[in-house]
Amino acid sequence: MAGKNAGWALCEEFADFATPPGEAEPLRAARERAAEIGAASPTPGTGAALRLLARAINARAVVEVGTGAGVASLYLLSGMSADGVLTTIDREVENQRAARESFRDAGIAGSRTRTITGRETEVLRRLTDAAYDMVVFPAGTERAAEVLEQARRILRAGGLLALTNALGGDRVADPAARDEETTRIRALVRELREDESFLPALLPVGDGLLVASRA
Repeated sequence: MAGKNAGWALCEEFADFATPPGEAEPLRAARERAAEIGAASPTPGTGAALRLLARAINARAVVEVGTGAGVASLYLLSGMSADGVLTTIDREVENQRAARESFRDAGIAGSRTRTITGRETEVLRRLTDAAYDMVVFPAGTERAAEVLEQARRILRAGGLLALTNALGGDRVADPAARDEETTRIRALVRELREDESFLPALLPVGDGLLVASRA
């Protein structure tokens, strides 16, 4: 276990060093805002993976569920096409306000972000079929099954689904852990593993990143 922890820490440190110099300070400030308002933030390793995935598919239209203070948003925007638009959804007005500050700090043009406050499933239902390159959401969200259903609908063929926190604080791998959130994440992981319309991989980065390509 000690070796595993050391390797994980090295990967996280590598991600920090790999962050372009101009992006490091806005990310640090965004993380501070997240801590102040009690919003979750991805680890540097998870953020770097999201940035890489967005860059790999030259994403122009991305949907993020759970804006927080905009930490994951900044990683995604960094990887997306220069004219790409991020649609980011959060129930909390305070979170969206903090995220907009983060975007301004990073010099992100207003035309590149669409912040929507509301219940995720209701907002997702209004989005266009097969119109998005990438959908990102936390695996432990209360309405994960409904969010997945909508993500399946709005993703284009070849688009990517990315579920953060897919290891549930390492509880998913513990058979004795049977709390509601862990059970929900396990069901989601199993559904994507068995769904022939997705090609999935579970990556041990951060708290787990489940990535799946839409057929």
